[in-house]
Amino acid sequence: MGKDECKTMLDALNKVTACYRHLVITLGSTADSQNLREELKKTRKKAQELAVANRTKLTALLKDKSISKEERSEYERLWVLFSSNMELLEVDMKRSLEIGQDFPLRVPTKHLIQTGMNGSTTTVAARAMSIQNMKYDADNNIDTEDLKELETEITQVGQMIEEMEMKVQVAPWAVEAKQEAGAELKSTASVGNSSVGVISICEEEPKEVESDGGIMKIFAGIVFTAVVLIAGILGYLIINL
Repeated sequence: MGKDECKTMLDALNKVTACYRHLVITLGSTADSQNLREELKKTRKKAQELAVANRTKLTALLKDKSISKEERSEYERLWVLFSSNMELLEVDMKRSLEIGQDFPLRVPTKHLIQTGMNGSTTTVAARAMSIQNMKYDADNNIDTEDLKELETEITQVGQMIEEMEMKVQVAPWAVEAKQEAGAELKSTASVGNSSVGVISICEEEPKEVESDGGIMKIFAGIVFTAVVLIAGILGYLIINL
């Protein structure tokens, strides 16, 4: 039950952090708005709540000396995935702070960038947080108060990462992966369960097209060579006649 619970919690964190990254991409674009800033705020706070829950659960399990070697190996693998997730969250939070400072909503100092993105991101945020509707709180000081909160939260996330490294000694390079790189992207089940409409998956069909194209190029080269040889022979015969 401990392993299944950890996987479920980590999967939830993956969804929310992926959603947060998707929202950060739209900052400063013509899709930017008060609602987007609210979605970013709610999503990052949800991500931090899940991060604390994941850290508490995994730390307790990894410090338990009664678990088997196989179980510890699995928990260490989950810990590495969790640590990587936290580092990506910190990077996205810093990016959100920088863009939010460059593109304030209340007193615009720069024109929003025409990226071609439009429409609401509410559906994606709601799916990631497993709620039906996103409710917004009117906050006229989102350009100042929220950015101050974000600065504080970035510091807290950084401290959490440092504490994680101190409390649990897990070397990422010593953890063996259970499947080849990118295997989860080839699984249709993985797409349905963990994707929030942010990642597009490339199928294997283009590889077949490329191989067929290569065969056609080889065949065309052979035909061209044969035509050149025949033309040379005919030219030689005509000259001699």
